[in-house]
Amino acid sequence: MTDDPAEHEEPPVSPPTVGASMAAVSPTDPAAPEPTPLRSHYVQQLEAVERGAFTTLDVAVAQVDRALDALEHQDIELATFIINDGPRLKHAHAAVLNDIMSLLVLQAPVAGDLRLVVALIHVIKHVERIGDQCVNVAKLIPLTGNEPPRLPEVLDVILRMGRLARDEVVQARHALTLRDGNLAADLRRRDQELNELNRTVFRQTVELGKDLDTREWLLTMAMVARAFERVGDNAVDIGAQVVFVVDGTSATTTPPPSVDPGVVDDTPGAFGDDA
Repeated sequence: MTDDPAEHEEPPVSPPTVGASMAAVSPTDPAAPEPTPLRSHYVQQLEAVERGAFTTLDVAVAQVDRALDALEHQDIELATFIINDGPRLKHAHAAVLNDIMSLLVLQAPVAGDLRLVVALIHVIKHVERIGDQCVNVAKLIPLTGNEPPRLPEVLDVILRMGRLARDEVVQARHALTLRDGNLAADLRRRDQELNELNRTVFRQTVELGKDLDTREWLLTMAMVARAFERVGDNAVDIGAQVVFVVDGTSATTTPPPSVDPGVVDDTPGAFGDDA
């Protein structure tokens, strides 16, 4: 029922050279001075920080793929793996954040480089939250049992939500890689469909629960839908940081969502994870 995750993969795109905001002349200019060892070390540090952020984004996309697979096939073993693998993204977040703090203290980036560094602090925070939502989905799957009374019309909507959320994360990564403000801003438009599908699942939960077992499954699926909706919101927030990097305008993030009955509260501690 789900698409092959490999079909969604996009060829990697090399990010623009970082540190360019401090260069007075083009490095290809014959008159350009040779970079000093200190300058070269700074550029290497900045590039390493950005690579670390891209690595966390790639891990997050893989986590969404696994969450979708576990949900479609009611794979409790895979869900358990996702839960146990959750700390990996948190450790990666901590490592990148430590590198960013070292860069700020030791190199004191300015202008465009400083915007990039500040944006990456927010980007890796949102990536960590995407991972938390995937863990939330994985924790919900075993609650419905090995053979729950699944309704195809509801499951199809939720799987579509997961794929849309996954595509938004990929688009956010590409926008950051290309420094494409328009591609980043487009995420807010795309996210509207995800929000509408989330409302559809809630309506289905109210209307289709004819017996106790089905109602329990529907309520659990409403929380899964909420988790995928929050993955999309965090992708939109990453896009806002890209706009900040590109033109320096204040990054506007998504407002705190209202909480509907029967869906995951987007506050720290939901299912033991921040979201």
